[in-house]
Amino acid sequence: MKIAVTHSTHYRYQGSVYPEPHTFRLRPREDGGQRVLQYALELSPAPAGRTECLDQDGNIVVETWFKNPLSELAVKSSFQVETRRENPFDYVPTDPRAVYPEPLRSALAPYLEAANLSGPVTDFVRSIPESDGDTLPFLTALNRRLFDAFRHVVRDDGPANPCDLTLRDREGTCRDLAVLFCSACRTLGIAARFVSGYESGAVFDAHPQMHAWAEVYLRGGGWRGYDPSQGLAVSTGHVAVAAAADPRLAAPVSGTYRGAAASEITFSISMQVE
Repeated sequence: MKIAVTHSTHYRYQGSVYPEPHTFRLRPREDGGQRVLQYALELSPAPAGRTECLDQDGNIVVETWFKNPLSELAVKSSFQVETRRENPFDYVPTDPRAVYPEPLRSALAPYLEAANLSGPVTDFVRSIPESDGDTLPFLTALNRRLFDAFRHVVRDDGPANPCDLTLRDREGTCRDLAVLFCSACRTLGIAARFVSGYESGAVFDAHPQMHAWAEVYLRGGGWRGYDPSQGLAVSTGHVAVAAAADPRLAAPVSGTYRGAAASEITFSISMQVE
């Protein structure tokens, strides 16, 4: 499948502000499941300098810095990607219970971090019968439970909600459900991370948005995606852009500015699918 996306974001400030260095995570990644055919990132006004590099999670990012104050910033990302993983289970798991030997376990430590876990998350995991068995049946059951038992909502801005809130309300955005999926996996020692990107079904939406899901690390299969807002394992319909243990490190744009002016953000996404 070929997926083309143009994503435009406009920041407007009620006065001049001085932008600190910004990080842009908008370039789709290259891996066994997808190939970037074309990509461009346009920034207006142009920064004083920019450099493309790899961040701490291996995402391709653009770091920028500015010299002059500005009252608005326009960001336009456009790309075409060929998605290639038609079968999301095209591997043989080395260990059905996701036991990570050293030095792999140390490398996966950020994705096993249990700092955000809570009693409600643990109780939720225990309510899934497959939680005491092999990893793959558990992942499938968790994905389906989040899809079937939680109402999907849209929230244009703001960070992902805490897991306790998502569990209490039994509803969440795609990013809320992805964070809960990751936390549920970590209670069982399964390495999991948050992914931001695009999903081909958005081509039918009146106002397409970015999408979020989760990936887990499976020996023999590497990082594999699960989308709890759709109840599916990730295949050719998803375009991964950035992944991180913490959702804040997968945000499409990160940066601050100096100045007292209020800001307004508008965005538009157009998509074509072959």
